[in-house]
Amino acid sequence: MASEPPAFVRLAAHPLRWALLTALAGGDLRVRELVERVGEPQNLVSYHLRLLRGGGLVTAARSSFDGRDSYYHLDLDRCAGALAEAGAALHPTLDPAPRPQVPPPRPVAVLFLCTGNSARSPIAEALLRRRAAGAVTVTSAGSHPKAALHPGAIRALEEFGIDVRGQRPRHLDTVAGQRFDHVITVCDKVREVCPEFPHHPRRRHWSIPEPGSFPETAAELDTRVRHLLPELVPGKEVRP
Repeated sequence: MASEPPAFVRLAAHPLRWALLTALAGGDLRVRELVERVGEPQNLVSYHLRLLRGGGLVTAARSSFDGRDSYYHLDLDRCAGALAEAGAALHPTLDPAPRPQVPPPRPVAVLFLCTGNSARSPIAEALLRRRAAGAVTVTSAGSHPKAALHPGAIRALEEFGIDVRGQRPRHLDTVAGQRFDHVITVCDKVREVCPEFPHHPRRRHWSIPEPGSFPETAAELDTRVRHLLPELVPGKEVRP
């Protein structure tokens, strides 16, 4: 008797669910944005999102900008583990081989944005800079910058061996004319006021709530940064 396919295969094999996973792989989105991306009715999209949430592949959190909205987020670590399990279920030797690292013709430029530039965006900036090891140029800024970095953010980064005590929050206006390849908003409020940038950078959103626990916020951002890095530098390993 044939065995059941792994749960990830059953979930991801449906064309609409695969389209939703693909859309969320690029960043956090609201239901109406997913409806626009996949071109299906909202009730159908919501039904399949519930299945993906039930399978642990997708999570949802209320928007800190408008509490009536929720942002959906794809758990890439969970997907990676589920894919590995699916491969092992088929044959024990199935293990994706790492691609050779191909440096881009010039360092990719990334900008992280939040409202105060005192916690979430500077944490993301510091973590990507550390992991990229010079292969990516990284900046962060805020729409309403605070006077100083939050002490909790400084302490959280010290756990990663990163010292940002000399860094000060920057205003969004100070980077508005610069060229970026990727602009990533890490709070829901700044997404609503994020301006257009020259050279048409790729825009994505990470719906990170106001830090309650700075170590937890740093850990979530580090997970997202790890999965972003191979997109920026093909072949770069996603290491814990």
